[in-house]
Amino acid sequence: MRKLYNSELDRKSVEDFKKAEKTPLIIILDDIRSLHNIGSVFRTADAFLIEKIYLCGITAQPPHKEIHKTALGATETVAWEYNKDVLEVITQLQKEEVNVWAVEQVENAVYLNDFVPQQGKKHAIVFGNEVKGVSQKAIQLCNGSIEIPQLGTKHSLNISVSAGIVVWDIFQKNYTKP
Repeated sequence: MRKLYNSELDRKSVEDFKKAEKTPLIIILDDIRSLHNIGSVFRTADAFLIEKIYLCGITAQPPHKEIHKTALGATETVAWEYNKDVLEVITQLQKEEVNVWAVEQVENAVYLNDFVPQQGKKHAIVFGNEVKGVSQKAIQLCNGSIEIPQLGTKHSLNISVSAGIVVWDIFQKNYTKP
């Protein structure tokens, strides 16, 4: 076994990425404080050809040096849009028949391992502030909530870690090619 060289990884160019068929999944970041978390989510979105990221509330927008540090150019490939009001974004996506899910610990949340995204349907996942989480108003608008099962004492994961876990789970359940 040997480590592959970058030239062997079949990386897409920016133009090829933009032309590629996207995974029908949308990420909504609401009131994310850490620019490094924002950049990390962009990088995860790039890795899985995610359709779009919505940046809401106090979430910073590219271009920004601290976002770029972790995004490593993914802000140039992944489609994104800023809208101050997360409730407006959720409502608009639902009008477009997108199922919107809060990633949060709430009553009647579906554990991620039990979550089965509806086939043929576009989904959006909402990640909230690092301290306060997804707002109650946003939770009430969502189609449901997904919870990442946790067994330790903290019951809290970094937003970029949570995004990586949830995006991978949804991607591999529905969108991987045989």
